[in-house]
Amino acid sequence: MTNQTFDQLWVTAVQVATVWTSPTSARTLDTPGITNPTNIDKWIDSLTYETNVALCDENRVQSQLLYGEAVIITETKDDWAHVVVPTQPSKKDGRGYPGWVPMQQLKQVNQQDWQTENTAAVVDDKVWLESENGNNVLKLSYMTTLPVIEQIDDRVKVNTPHGAGFLPNSAVTVFPASKGLEKQSGHKLIEDGERYVGLDYFWGGMSSFGYDCSGFAYAMHKANGYQIPRDAGDQADAGERVPYDQLLPGDLMFFAYEEGKGKLHHVGFYYGDGKMLHSPQTGKGIEIINLSGTVYEKELCAATRYWQKAEEK
Repeated sequence: MTNQTFDQLWVTAVQVATVWTSPTSARTLDTPGITNPTNIDKWIDSLTYETNVALCDENRVQSQLLYGEAVIITETKDDWAHVVVPTQPSKKDGRGYPGWVPMQQLKQVNQQDWQTENTAAVVDDKVWLESENGNNVLKLSYMTTLPVIEQIDDRVKVNTPHGAGFLPNSAVTVFPASKGLEKQSGHKLIEDGERYVGLDYFWGGMSSFGYDCSGFAYAMHKANGYQIPRDAGDQADAGERVPYDQLLPGDLMFFAYEEGKGKLHHVGFYYGDGKMLHSPQTGKGIEIINLSGTVYEKELCAATRYWQKAEEK
């Protein structure tokens, strides 16, 4: 067990940190994804279909963390930390999603520095964190959130694991940390998701460098003020059930093997007009498809709604 004092907080210190199944899960070819700094573009571009799909088939990757995302360290082993991620609810651990992250990708910060009045969320696909003089420091993903120090002209000064940094006003939304992002409609979930049509699927992906199916659902809900579980199975269990004949845009649809009677394996957004917006599988990009006549039509096993449930509270 690693000591974690009350006034200190462990946060992610790279653009995207992958949460691995074990300290031995990462391969030599995954090096750009386990260093500090990372180069997620280089890592994803270097993977072949076979080495990419192996991240899933060989049970190597669990999830991902964005820059500044807090973790709780429960154990250390060599140069690795076992963490749980409080912002990613999971039935695997009541404290948050569990897995292993290279120790060098985490950093301790003063908890008070992380508890500012306002928070900035990246709403562009990606944006460069800048130094005070405007130099590019780190390319950040959509929905990276950082504590706001102050807003200066056309930039927001934020706390980062590496000290103060700057983000362009146009690329972020600033919101009260105590309230969270404003809750939006199901149509807004779809509108945000449409921006990513064509983005390649990435197993375990939780960033705009590549999402998996449930990571895509999680991120679009996060962008619209809703925290939902990280995995598709948990997303199906936690939401408000919706009859298929009452589906509305922004609802989640779930799919199981054996024509809906087997293991749940996929989630997508109901788009409207009998269509689905989803991140399908390795080798394919986020797409909008007609459900009629597809395997998904036969595999549909549940539908849930988060946006309405949250608005009714």
